[in-house]
Amino acid sequence: MVNITIGKELEGLTTTTKNMAYSTLLLAVGLSLGSFLLLLIGVYIYFLWRRKGQKQCKEYVSTTTLPSCTTPILLTQRSRNGPDEIPFLLPPRLKSSPRKREREEKKMGGMELINTHRGSLTVESWYPVGTLREDLYWVPDVSDASPRPDRAVQLCFSVAFRHDNEQLLITLLHLSNFPACFHGNVTLAELRLLPDNRRRHQAKARCEGCNLEFNDSFVFQVSSVCVSQCVLSVCVLSVDQGGGRHTVGRVLFPLEGQLGEGGRLLWKDLETSYNNQFSELGEMQVSLNYCPSLQRLTVARLKARGLQSHTDTGVYFQVSLHIHSQLIKSQRTPVVSGEAEPDFSNKMTFKLRPSQVDKACLCLELFGQGPAPIGVVMLGPLMYARGPQLHHWTDMLNTPNELVKQWHGLGRPT
Repeated sequence: MVNITIGKELEGLTTTTKNMAYSTLLLAVGLSLGSFLLLLIGVYIYFLWRRKGQKQCKEYVSTTTLPSCTTPILLTQRSRNGPDEIPFLLPPRLKSSPRKREREEKKMGGMELINTHRGSLTVESWYPVGTLREDLYWVPDVSDASPRPDRAVQLCFSVAFRHDNEQLLITLLHLSNFPACFHGNVTLAELRLLPDNRRRHQAKARCEGCNLEFNDSFVFQVSSVCVSQCVLSVCVLSVDQGGGRHTVGRVLFPLEGQLGEGGRLLWKDLETSYNNQFSELGEMQVSLNYCPSLQRLTVARLKARGLQSHTDTGVYFQVSLHIHSQLIKSQRTPVVSGEAEPDFSNKMTFKLRPSQVDKACLCLELFGQGPAPIGVVMLGPLMYARGPQLHHWTDMLNTPNELVKQWHGLGRPT
């Protein structure tokens, strides 16, 4: 009895397993057929889309017409891989009339037109692409320019302003009637755009003698609003064999009203200082240094020479720092007597912030026994000084790591 029951259960399990296997097989066959049908449908849709695109392209090519004045360079070209490739059309080229071709040949001085071959593409006529802007390539014409017949030291330079990119173009050309006492030295020219002394350029003369050549161009980036308020400063220096720098003279050229269309060629006299260094009151030597990081102005190595009197009774220097009309600090040296060239070896320091440098000035006064000064020298920026005094102050600001030494003629106190 038990064996009969077990046999029936085994027959039931075998039937169930067979049904599951048949179901799995039918499911796999159905999925395969469905995937194959989807693939066929996709291929059919692709060929329909491709045939439709080729038909539209053929209709476009057949209906496209070119102007009567043009001829196609290359018509449709088919690939060798298949008969139904999409055609393409290269751009047309203009055909010039015989009269126009004759005018072009006359304009080009009888030159043949350019023939450029690139495969089946042939270009047989000129195609203008634009014109050159002459103001960007302006070069000063110095063929007819010549200095005046007098013996003044004159500087030849050109000034041009490019409004598009806001650039001031300065070209140094010649320096005529150069003094003979500087012929053996190296001649430099320093360009600055005042009142901003931080931007400067330097040029070196290419030869020696009475007439010097520079032929150097420099660019200052300045806005068109501010350029009319600027002053071009060109300072001519002579450097001796020992490295000493001597100021020959300078040119101050205000730009207001001087910048028209194109450029200008100018001859300007140098405000010479080599023959004005000597003063009937005498001369003084001073060394200056300014350290922006320490905010410290140093005055050292004061000397005097050529004094006509007061040497027996004694002289001394009083150095005062002013900001505008306000006296900030005043110091004086010890009295030195009995010397033709008194030397004051002490050093003076003044507190001066970088923001106050363009507003400050130094007043150096030489005193004798009387209450009034014998002579005075004012050193400072363009607001207070000119010539060697201004150049000395500017050199001090440009070389913060060294003492800048220079002689100055004593002026009469006001």
